[in-house]
Amino acid sequence: MPKAKSKVEIRNRRASFDYEFLETFQAGIMLTGTEIKSIRAGKASLVDSFCYFNNDELYVKNMHVADYWWGSWGKHDPKRDRKLLLNRKELNKLARAVKEKGLTIIAVKLYIADNGYAKLLIALAKGKKEYDKRQSIKEKDMKREIERFHR
Repeated sequence: MPKAKSKVEIRNRRASFDYEFLETFQAGIMLTGTEIKSIRAGKASLVDSFCYFNNDELYVKNMHVADYWWGSWGKHDPKRDRKLLLNRKELNKLARAVKEKGLTIIAVKLYIADNGYAKLLIALAKGKKEYDKRQSIKEKDMKREIERFHR
């Protein structure tokens, strides 16, 4: 029997404004029981979250997962660093890219996959300058104007 589709999709809206995404990856996350229940309830935030390497393993930092209300003795730390699950080829590619100047790994979207597991969409990103941000705003406005006239 197939599982019901989950509507949980937590986005980092600020990321696309501050960073230019070069490549995206889908990563699994190592979570505890109360963390996954809290995420399924939609109680998580990706604001200011980023990824870093520690001993050739990738972790996400500053991802806030709220305490699960029904949890008792097994509660988790809401801001703890969580290990990301990627294959070795992807990890090596990201590690080489991060060593370059100006590149970082940003958490873009947290969602529940069709198989019921929590997945984190991460992006290899380059920070935008002020003039890049203004250009992005102009492009969005132009797209909006074009769509408005074609309706």
